[in-house]
Amino acid sequence: MPREQVSEVVAEMVANVVAVTVEPGTPVAPGDTVALLESMKMEIPVVVELAGTVRAVKVAPGDVVQEGDVLVEIVL
Repeated sequence: MPREQVSEVVAEMVANVVAVTVEPGTPVAPGDTVALLESMKMEIPVVVELAGTVRAVKVAPGDVVQEGDVLVEIVL
C-alpha cells in the first residue's frame, strides 16, 4: 500500500484567523484560498500551492496563529 503524501499549509506570520474556507474532504487546486488571516488590520488570503484533498483543518475562526503553525493538511 503506497504511503500518502501530505502537504502542510502554514501561517507565514502571527495573525488572527478570520475565516476557513475548506473542510476535510474538500478538493483544492493551486491558487485556491483555504483560509483568511488578519494581521495589523490587513487581510491575508492563504492559498495552496499543490493540488490535493483537504485531510484536516487545524484552526478555526477566532484562533490566533504563530508563524509556522499548521493551518490545513492536504493529501496529494
